[in-house]
Amino acid sequence: MPELNNLNLYYCALKGVPTVKKEKTQDKVEQVKEQVEKVAESSGLAAVLEGAKELAKNAVETAKSVVEAVKEAVKPAAKDEDDIDLFGDDEDDAEHQAEISRIAAEAAARKNASGKKKEALKSAVVVDVKPWDDSTDMAALEKLIREQVILDGLEWKASKLTAIGYGIKKLQISCHIEDEKVSVDDIQEKIEAFEDYVQSTDIDSFTKL
Repeated sequence: MPELNNLNLYYCALKGVPTVKKEKTQDKVEQVKEQVEKVAESSGLAAVLEGAKELAKNAVETAKSVVEAVKEAVKPAAKDEDDIDLFGDDEDDAEHQAEISRIAAEAAARKNASGKKKEALKSAVVVDVKPWDDSTDMAALEKLIREQVILDGLEWKASKLTAIGYGIKKLQISCHIEDEKVSVDDIQEKIEAFEDYVQSTDIDSFTKL
């Protein structure tokens, strides 16, 4: 059809319009556009052009609608900034840390208390040692006691001789003992084992330290 050929020529001419001068180019475009529309009307193609325009317009609108729908679909639900809690509540976390610190401190205190050496309870004791008669060597007896009466928790202290009558003197010897380790019965039994020297023993005093 000659009309279609003319239409093609017009479009080709439209594409080749120089753009050096904007105003002249725009005038040229308008002229070509008018000629195209005239040819379209004379050849019955006006309805086709309008339909194409409408389809293009509808396509653009549809595309916009699709884009908006996608945006709405992927848009996260609005949430108050105060409701956003990525790492938990600061106050709860602080309370939790404080509780952990308290428990750790109590455990450390219990450990230190259990690991600390318990202080031994001690007593001061004075033992009276009575000889058979005035011929007993009291110096030798005291030496035997200090050197051979040895117990864990027993520490011998000062001593003295005290007259008891008829020229006889008794040995009063003091010591410190740990109550959980040493009993006065053990001390008396060991001293009385020196039968050649000792008649009997008594506890003169017993004082808690």
